[in-house]
Amino acid sequence: MAGRKSKIKDMLKLGQEYLHKQGYIKNGEIIPSMAGLALYANCSRSSLYNYASSSEEFKDMLELIKARQEVELINKGLKGEFNASIAKLMLANHGYSEKQTLDHQSMGSSIIAKSKPMRIELVSPPPKDLTA
Repeated sequence: MAGRKSKIKDMLKLGQEYLHKQGYIKNGEIIPSMAGLALYANCSRSSLYNYASSSEEFKDMLELIKARQEVELINKGLKGEFNASIAKLMLANHGYSEKQTLDHQSMGSSIIAKSKPMRIELVSPPPKDLTA
């Protein structure tokens, strides 16, 4: 168990370097990510999540990486520094979505459906010409 705690401490230190000392930028990344931290720490993403389940401090650090990513996407997206489509796609992972409302109006006034009874007539086909 002592080995596990030591490994978590090492991972926490790497995570803090990655996030707070701009290790992600030094690593050539534009924004921090779980995949980026995994590469930085030379481990799998699933290992990161396992460490997070064992350490509240490591779990908080992963949440900070997500928060930093969200803020960077919003700010740089608004400044036009990021491709809007990519920023929108990535922000969906943070719970953002595009909502469109349709205004059903015609020439500025509301459309009101007036219902008239519909009349259906059954018409029999014309008789076949038997003389032809």
